[in-house]
Amino acid sequence: MQEKLRQIGDKSEVKEFRSVAGGGDINNAYYVKTEKNKYFIKTNEKVPSDFFQLEAKGLEAIRQTNTINVPKVYHYDIATNNEEIMLIMEWIAGDKRQANGNLLGENLASMHLAEAGPQYGLDIPTFVGDLVQENSWYDSWVEYYQKQRLQTQLELGIQRDSMPQMRRSRLETLIDKLDNYIPKRPKVSLLHGDLWGGNWLAGPRGIPYLIDPSILYGDHAFEIAFTELFGGFPTSFYQSYQAIFPLPDYYEDIKPIYQLFYLLVHLNIFGEGYGGAVDRILNQYT
Repeated sequence: MQEKLRQIGDKSEVKEFRSVAGGGDINNAYYVKTEKNKYFIKTNEKVPSDFFQLEAKGLEAIRQTNTINVPKVYHYDIATNNEEIMLIMEWIAGDKRQANGNLLGENLASMHLAEAGPQYGLDIPTFVGDLVQENSWYDSWVEYYQKQRLQTQLELGIQRDSMPQMRRSRLETLIDKLDNYIPKRPKVSLLHGDLWGGNWLAGPRGIPYLIDPSILYGDHAFEIAFTELFGGFPTSFYQSYQAIFPLPDYYEDIKPIYQLFYLLVHLNIFGEGYGGAVDRILNQYT
C-alpha cells in the first residue's frame, strides 16, 4: 500500500493503518492515514482484473452529473496474473445519525433527472456483488430488463439449482409478459444500480455520498424500488425525492417486479433463504 501511495504522489510517512468494515461482502478494506492525507483502500485477489476499474468508472459517471457526491478515486489496479488488486479513494468521515436525508433525496432525484442518452442499459459489464452483470444498449427498457436482468438471473439460477420447476415456469411467464407491466420507454436516468442502505454515506456536516455503484441507464423507479427492499433510508429521503422527481402513479404496482431482480441476485448468491420472497412476487403476477 505504501508503494501505491508513493505512486500517486504521497511519499509521507504512514501514521495509522487499520482494517475497517465497509469494503462490501467480498473485499478487504482499510483506513490509512499518512502525514498528508487519509485514505480508504480496498483490496481483493479473487475478482476479475477490471473489478475496481469498473467501480471507478461508475463513480466517475455519477460525479460527471454534478448532482451528488462520490469519493475521489486516486488509484485502481488492473491485474495481469491473478494478483491482488487495490482501489485507493479518499476517506469519507461522517455520522449517519447526522445525515441530511432531505439532501440525499434531492441530490439523487437531480442525478436521475440529469441529461442522459436515448438508450437503456450500458456499453460495459458491471458487477452486482461478485456476479458479472452483462450489459448492452437497448431502445426499449422492457427488452433490457427482460434480457439483461431477469433472463440472466433465470439462467444463472438454473446453473446453480435455485430454479425448481414451478419457480422457473412462473419466472419464464413473467419475462414473456413483462411488457404488460413495466413501461417500454420511461425517462432514461443514470442509476447507481446497487443502492441499498449500505451504499450511501454521510460525510462532513451530514452531506451524502454514494459508493459502490453498479451503474446503468434505466427507469428511476427501478432504483427507488431497491431502496425500499432492505431499508436503510430515512423518511425525509423519499419526501424530498418525490418533491423533485415524482414517481409514477403505477409505481406500487410495478415495485415488486423491480425488486424481483435484486431478490434473484440474492437467491443466486446466498441461497434459498430468498426463495420465498421470489415466489411471492412470481405468484402475485403469474
